[in-house]
Amino acid sequence: MPQRLRLRWLGMNTHGPTEMRIPALLLMLSILTVRPVPGQQPPAHDLRAVFERAQNALVLKDYTGAERGFKEVLQLDPRSVAAYSNLGVVYLRTERYDAALRAFLEARKLNPAIPGVDLNLGLTYYHKQDFVKAIPEFSQVLRLQPDNYQARYLLGMSYFMQDDYQRAVETLEPLASGEQGNLDFLFVLGISYGKLKRAAESTRAFDQMVRVGGDTAHSHFLLGKAYLDLFENQHARPELEKAVALDPKLGFVHFNLGVLYQRLGLFEAAAQEYDAEMAITPQEPWSYENRGEVCLDLGQLDQAIKFYRQALARQSQAPKSLAGLGKAYVRKGATAQGIHYLRQAVALDPTTAAYHYQLGQAYLKAGQHEEGGKELATAQKLQAAARGKQEDQLSGKLPPPPLAGTKP
Repeated sequence: MPQRLRLRWLGMNTHGPTEMRIPALLLMLSILTVRPVPGQQPPAHDLRAVFERAQNALVLKDYTGAERGFKEVLQLDPRSVAAYSNLGVVYLRTERYDAALRAFLEARKLNPAIPGVDLNLGLTYYHKQDFVKAIPEFSQVLRLQPDNYQARYLLGMSYFMQDDYQRAVETLEPLASGEQGNLDFLFVLGISYGKLKRAAESTRAFDQMVRVGGDTAHSHFLLGKAYLDLFENQHARPELEKAVALDPKLGFVHFNLGVLYQRLGLFEAAAQEYDAEMAITPQEPWSYENRGEVCLDLGQLDQAIKFYRQALARQSQAPKSLAGLGKAYVRKGATAQGIHYLRQAVALDPTTAAYHYQLGQAYLKAGQHEEGGKELATAQKLQAAARGKQEDQLSGKLPPPPLAGTKP
C-alpha cells in the first residue's frame, strides 16, 4: 500500500462524536522553495555563496546541511526572506511543523508577497491537522492561481476534515474527471455526497471506487468505512469483515470493525477487534480509548481505567479519554478523582454537551449542587444549539459561509 499521510478521520458512534481511523489520503505534496529575488540578494559575495550551498544541499535532500547553511545566512543577514522561507521547507520536509510554521510566518512578515508562502503555510497547517487555518491559506492560493490543482485538492480535503461537506463537494468536483482512479478521492467524495443526501451521486462514487479497487482488502476497507460513516451498518459489516479476512494485518481495519460491533451492541466482539488493532498499531491511542468505553459498558471499571490510561499515555490531551476516565472513577465511588478528569475534558472541549452533563452529574453526586446545576444548564444549552443548527442546515436557513481567503 502507498505511504500515506496520517490524519484525523471522521465518524460517529451511538453516543456521539468519536475518532475513527483509516490510512490517510494519498497526496502528492509539492513544497515550494525560494531563491533570492531582486532587492533581496545577500549583500556580499561570500553570503551569496553560503546561500547557494544551502540551496544545493536542499535540492540534494541533505537537510542537515541545508538547515546549517540557511541559519548561517540568517546570522549574516537576519532579514533574508529567502533564507527563512527555505528554512521552513527544510523543517516541513523533516516533519518539524512548529518550526516550519515559525519560519514561514517570519518570511511572510518580512515580505507578504513572497511566492509560495501561502501554499507552504497551508501544507504546514494541514500536516498539523489544523484545517481551520489551512483553509484560508489554500483559498488565497486559489484566488491568485485559480488553476492550482494541489491547492484545490488540499482545500477540498480540508473542508471534508472540518465536516463542511457542501464546500468539499464544490471544491473537489472540478477535479473529479482526473481522479477517477484515486480511491481516497472517491471515498471522500462519496461520503460528502452521502452526508448531503445526494444518494445517486454517492452511489456512483462508491461504484467507481469498487471498480478501481477490485477485490482487495484496501478497497473493501474503504467501502466499509464509507458505509460506517454514513451509518449504513448493514452494508458496512460485510465489507469490513471481508477486508479483515483478506488482510488481517491491515492497519485500522480492526478498529473500524470494532466500532461497528460496538455500535451494534456486540461488546465482546468489539473488544476482540480493538485488541487485534492494538497489536498492529500499538502507538495509536484510539483502540485503547474505545476498549475503555467497552469496559465501561460491561461494568469492568478497573479495566476501563487501565485502557483509558494507556490511551492517555499515547495522547495526553484527549478529552474523550479523560471524560471516560472520569466516568469510571465516579462509578467506582471516587467522585473527587472523577471530577478532576471530567473538568480536564471540559477544558479541552467545552462545546461537547455530554462532558458538561457528566461533570454536572458528578458535582451533584459530590453534593456540589450549584456547580452541578451550572454544568447541566450548559449541557442543555449546547444540546439545544446543536439541534437548532442541524435543523437550519436541513432547511437551508444557515447564512452563507465566510468568503474564501478570510483569515481566521
